Parts: sequence; C-alpha cells; structure tokens
Amino acid sequence: MEEMNRKKIKKTGRKPKIDPAVHRYSFNLSDEDNAKFLALFDQSGMNVMAHFITACIFQKTVKTVKIDMNAVEYHAGLTNFFGQFRGIATNYNQIVKLLNSNFSEKKALVYLYKL
Repeated sequence: MEEMNRKKIKKTGRKPKIDPAVHRYSFNLSDEDNAKFLALFDQSGMNVMAHFITACIFQKTVKTVKIDMNAVEYHAGLTNFFGQFRGIATNYNQIVKLLNSNFSEKKALVYLYKL
C-alpha cells in the first residue's frame, strides 16, 4: 500500500525553476519616452529588455559601453603589422635553414649579409 501512495518521480522534461518569474506588468510609453528608453537600452549593452527594466526599477547599476572607433582602428592596424612582422620572421627563418643546410658556413654567412 505504501508504494501506491508514493508519487512516482519522472526524470523527463525540463527542471522547474526555483524562483520562477510569474508576475507580469504592463505600461505604455509615448513616442518621446519610447525613443529615450530605447536609447538607454542600447547604451546599456544588455540583450534582454526585461533584465534592463528590472535593473532600472530596482536601481541596480546599469552598465553602458562606449566603443572608441579610433582605438579599434589602432588595434586592427597593430594586429595587421604584427602579422606581417611574424610572416617576415618566418620567411627569414626558412631562408636561414635552407642556406645552412645547402652551403658551408662561410658561404651561408655571405648570402645572409646580402639579405
């Protein structure tokens, strides 16, 4: 009898959340307010609008991310330069190995000085 009274625990499906968000609220904005709201939402960098609204209501810190395009271009230029520098170093390394394997040490040094 005790076995029949026990509920069978199913191990399929999604695990229930500990604290589900079941309370819903609705509010209306004018065109001006909506434009301000969307601008603030874009500046925050958050992906979910509901998280942004709750952060604003409960006065949590809302992070804003500003991207400096000059710094991005500078970083891209440095990355490109470093890639070229690494390519030159690799080519130089290959040439030195070939010279050392095919010629005597003195002849290889003569060819290296010409580079």
